[in-house]
This record gives sequence, structure tokens and C-alpha cells, in this order.
Amino acid sequence: MITLKRPIKEYESKAVAFKQEFIDNGETTINGSELLDQVDSYDEWLRSVTANTSPDTVNPSWVVTDTYFAFDENDSIVGIIDLRHELNDFLIDFGNSGYSVRPSERRKGYATEMLRLILDRARETGMDKLQLSVERSNEASVKTITKNGGKYERSFTFEGEEADVYIINLV
Repeated sequence: MITLKRPIKEYESKAVAFKQEFIDNGETTINGSELLDQVDSYDEWLRSVTANTSPDTVNPSWVVTDTYFAFDENDSIVGIIDLRHELNDFLIDFGNSGYSVRPSERRKGYATEMLRLILDRARETGMDKLQLSVERSNEASVKTITKNGGKYERSFTFEGEEADVYIINLV
């Protein structure tokens, strides 16, 4: 059982440890983290993700986005997921949501549950579908998406890698 919680200052040490686990595992990208993997300051990142939750304060080059940490029953961060309320030109292939599960917690069903929970949040915002993209080689994420009702729509190539776009209807 997991719960989704918006980032706050009190989660800083847990978030830093979460990020460090990816680095220690040789991973430079944390999908769905709104660039947590690219900033040195948690406070800077927190200001950004908080601002991006509102149309009045969202970064002009981004879209309104809700970002959540996924906490397990032991109050540990096991993953991160975001919900992008709309798609801009940059996101048209990437979709409305990205997510990552920390390396030590993979293959336990967390990603499937995180996506299921974000679908509920998307419905609450009035969205009628969620678009997700995944590298074709990422079989675990393909399974996560299809378990949550994702249907293949199209393919594209990004940085030399084949990827597929899936749609999950919410109505």
C-alpha cells in the first residue's frame, strides 16, 4: 500500500536519499521528478514544483504539473510521479505523466499502484485521457501502463531509441 504526497520541506532528507540511490545505481535520469535529478538544491526544486501546480505561477516554458512522492507503509519514499495537466510542444510525445521507482524497490508493484493512483487524480482534475510514453525496451513500464488500461497509439524515436505512446481513457 502506498500513498501519494506532495513534496514539502520536511521530506528533504528522504528526497535527497531517494535521489542519491539513483546516482549510486548509475542512473542519471529520474523520470517524473520535474528535474529533481538536475538540481543541487532541494529548496530550489521545491519552489519550482510548488509554483508549477498553479496556472498563475507555472514556469512559462512548462505546464501545470502536480508532482508526488510515493510513500510506502514505513513512510519511506519508494517512487515519484507527476501529472501534467496538458501537453505543450515539447511534451507532445512524452505525455501527461512520468514516474520512477527507486532502484531498491523495483519489481514490487509500486509503479502500477502509483499510476493507478495518478489516474484518480487526473479524473479529479477533469482529464478524460492520459497519454504516456515509454521506451520500447522498458518492458516493466510497458506492463505497468497496460495493466492500467493503456492502449498503444503510435511510435516515435527519441535520441535514437524507439518509444511508444499509450493512451489510458479515464471516462
